[in-house]
Amino acid sequence: MLEKNVFGQYIFLKKTIMRMASPFTYIRFNVINNNQIKGAELFNELASKNVLFVSNHQTYFADVAYMVHAMGNARTGKPNQITFWDFFLRPYTNFYYVAAAETMNSGIIPKLFKLTGSISIKRTWREAGEDIKREVDKNDTESIERALKSGWVITFPQGTTKPFVEGRKGTAHIIKNYKPIVVPIMVDGFRRAFDKKGLLIKKKGTTLKLTIKQPLDIDYNDSIENILEQVMDAIEQSPKFNKSI
Repeated sequence: MLEKNVFGQYIFLKKTIMRMASPFTYIRFNVINNNQIKGAELFNELASKNVLFVSNHQTYFADVAYMVHAMGNARTGKPNQITFWDFFLRPYTNFYYVAAAETMNSGIIPKLFKLTGSISIKRTWREAGEDIKREVDKNDTESIERALKSGWVITFPQGTTKPFVEGRKGTAHIIKNYKPIVVPIMVDGFRRAFDKKGLLIKKKGTTLKLTIKQPLDIDYNDSIENILEQVMDAIEQSPKFNKSI
């Protein structure tokens, strides 16, 4: 009951919030919409820490919740599925996810989700809807390092839900400095099914896709630019995947 994570948050509280949310997320993912998960067997083959998941991003919260469901189901022996009781009874908690502090402080629901493993960071390029430019906060990178030393971390290199936006070099710096196992994840369907926050339903019957790829073969001595290009190619968000160009 009193066990805490590396940020001093109680694990039982994280489990409680996940269990409270699970009926709503299960219905949205497996009843109102359809799910299609590929490669989730990998979750059972990875080390328990120093794993960085890099993914494209379509909503603030729905795609993260979907990933967590997939992780939990895989860890209970049912990969590539979204079930309710397996996730409810044995929620997987050894994960963290990178999110903008501005987003996680924007209301009651985000503040609750913040307690489920959010690494809240200050954006260096945008705040309150305005473009800005500021230095990376050292505390933010140290928080990501602490999380990697403890468990799995999910991050979104583009830092936005818009497709084919250039990746942020911060992700490449994390990879180069901390040398994690880097696992690409691709999501699709969430932009059609939900609003931007991922809380309101826009369209029913949408197939929500999650593809977990094999870990990248990273040369940690490579340049920041090359590492970032490798990541963006892996999640198919580099310019060569943009059919509208």
